[in-house]
Amino acid sequence: MSWTPLGSPQPPPVPPPMPVGFSGKRQEFFRLVARGAGLELVTVGFYRFWLTTDIRRHLWSNTQIDGDAPEYTGRAKELLIGFLVALAILVPIYLGYSLLVIEAEHVKTFFSLPLVAFFYLFGQFAIYRARRYRLTRTVWRGVRFWMSGSGWIYALKASLWGLLVVITLGLALPWREAALERYKMRHSYYGDLRGSFEGRGWDFFKQGWWLWLLTPFALYMTIFAPFIYAAFKAIEWRWWLSGIRFGGVRLESTMRRSALIGLYWKVIGWAMLLGTVYLAYLVLCTFLVASMDGSSIETFFKTEAFAKSIPLITLAGVGYLAFVLAMNVVMRVYLMRDLWVRVLSSTIVHNIQAAANVTARGELANALGEGFADGLDVAGF
Repeated sequence: MSWTPLGSPQPPPVPPPMPVGFSGKRQEFFRLVARGAGLELVTVGFYRFWLTTDIRRHLWSNTQIDGDAPEYTGRAKELLIGFLVALAILVPIYLGYSLLVIEAEHVKTFFSLPLVAFFYLFGQFAIYRARRYRLTRTVWRGVRFWMSGSGWIYALKASLWGLLVVITLGLALPWREAALERYKMRHSYYGDLRGSFEGRGWDFFKQGWWLWLLTPFALYMTIFAPFIYAAFKAIEWRWWLSGIRFGGVRLESTMRRSALIGLYWKVIGWAMLLGTVYLAYLVLCTFLVASMDGSSIETFFKTEAFAKSIPLITLAGVGYLAFVLAMNVVMRVYLMRDLWVRVLSSTIVHNIQAAANVTARGELANALGEGFADGLDVAGF
């Protein structure tokens, strides 16, 4: 005999929200970017493709989602080839347009506007294709992310929205971000799980409307700029993450408005310190070169010999490269690794079990879009 309890069956328990963690060590990342900066100097910047790949692999592999980390499968050679192909396309366009500007020198002020518009449109296309490349090189639990859609349609939408943002003095920015993100997420997939974006421009505006009022003060008194920009980025991160969906999986962010202020001030502090060191280095080089010429500092500057001194120019150039590389290390540590960690620490995943039974789909995208983005200096991470 068996007994069946009365009443409807109870639904399965809902699993609790899943926080996202990061297991990477800061010292390990610092050694990675410091070594990469040195190799960038030796290779005249071409090592950045290998450094970018190593950084992505480090961040991806140390990001823990429900106990598993995603894998970045991109290769540096793909980025290098994409960049070279992009240059082969962009350089002739730029040179040809420059020749036309020289021929039409009397209207060059207005003649350059079509070139600026073209490169802006092309830059938006590159941003979309670069995102597509990065998604197809991201694998989690054996299933690849991928992306469809048209980069040119996205570029046209971004350009029209950008024009509206300019006309409205920035007030249309939240609605622009929402519209573009909806297009990107609508064409983003995890296997056969389709993405979507639920964030609204009005919600973004309500959270940060007061920043638009404070922006003129930041432009007039730059001391307030880091506070305003950091608060804006924190609001943007929270709004963006909380709107992401993949099927039944949704993200939520609890990031505070003040979460990123310290990072930006640390970068500013390091910039001031490294700038002071560079200025002291220039003074020492000037004294050294002047003593080698057997002249006093006053004579050295009065005769303008410093402007023609090859040793001084060489030493100043070496010091400037060292300053730039040091700043690159600082920015990668604070505004890439540390920002990544703070964003992840505030991120919660709901209904992760909805991604348990997905079917692998999608094809690999080439790295040409990433090459265009790198060549136009609009590459996202």
